[in-house]
Amino acid sequence: MNLPKRLSILVMAIAFLTPVAPIEAHHSFAAEFDADKRTQLTGVVTKVEWMNPHVWFYVNVKDEATGKLINWAAEMGSPNGLMRQGWTRNTMQVGMVVTFNGALAKDGSNRINASNVTVDGKKLGAASSETAR
Repeated sequence: MNLPKRLSILVMAIAFLTPVAPIEAHHSFAAEFDADKRTQLTGVVTKVEWMNPHVWFYVNVKDEATGKLINWAAEMGSPNGLMRQGWTRNTMQVGMVVTFNGALAKDGSNRINASNVTVDGKKLGAASSETAR
């Protein structure tokens, strides 16, 4: 067997054996959040997901009208972007009381794109895809 044919077979074998990683779609800020509908919330952190492409945290916020707890999901920027702003994986922990502001989800769900987060009395940026306000 000649060299070009062997090389072709080797390349094809490697291509078939190489695992394919799933590709997640990344949507723009404007596709999911309304920059004109903003709010500020305070509550207790129930979960933190420190992963790419965005860090998410979840907070139980008391509804003023009903008194019931509503779990809000808050999107921040990438772990790398947050680290450049002084965050670490341990900056926010489950059980902490945090205050955050940002743009509400267009679909009316309890999701927010956080612009700023106050943790332990310190106001931090959220490395959001929207400009911090």
